[in-house]
Amino acid sequence: MFLKSVFMAVFGLSFGFLVSAGVFTVLISVGLVPRFAGKTHTSKKVFLYEEMVVAGTLFGNFISVFEYSCHVGEWVRKGQVFGSFTDSLWKWISAAAVIVFGVFAGIFVGCLALAIAEMLNTIPIFARRIQFRHGLGFAVLSVALGKMVGSLIYFSQQIFLTGG
Repeated sequence: MFLKSVFMAVFGLSFGFLVSAGVFTVLISVGLVPRFAGKTHTSKKVFLYEEMVVAGTLFGNFISVFEYSCHVGEWVRKGQVFGSFTDSLWKWISAAAVIVFGVFAGIFVGCLALAIAEMLNTIPIFARRIQFRHGLGFAVLSVALGKMVGSLIYFSQQIFLTGG
């Protein structure tokens, strides 16, 4: 039993290192962090941004592996921190936090997808092949809006719970 646990730990760590190395390789090869620093005119802080990407990835991995939860919501609700309308206010605060996280996660994923597409020069080659001269921005925007509407339907109808 002990030997099996040791092998599982070694293989788990090895595969985790491989996956994280692949993710960091993609992020570095598409130049996402320097691009963000250039857009925000904070190029002196590129190393800080890269360290924050590493720290965030490590933190996320530890949270997902060890399944730690901090029960802040229970503490706020039991203690009635905001008085009689603690429950309703806490629901608004948690909804706002989810919205803010969703916006920033969507921005990151969108920028990563566009950086990969730009690195591969797929959009200009595709536009040239189908002789698409005007409205390329509208085409990209419509694809993004379609994905957003599809995600909203997927989660609002709770399709993820039923699998179909």
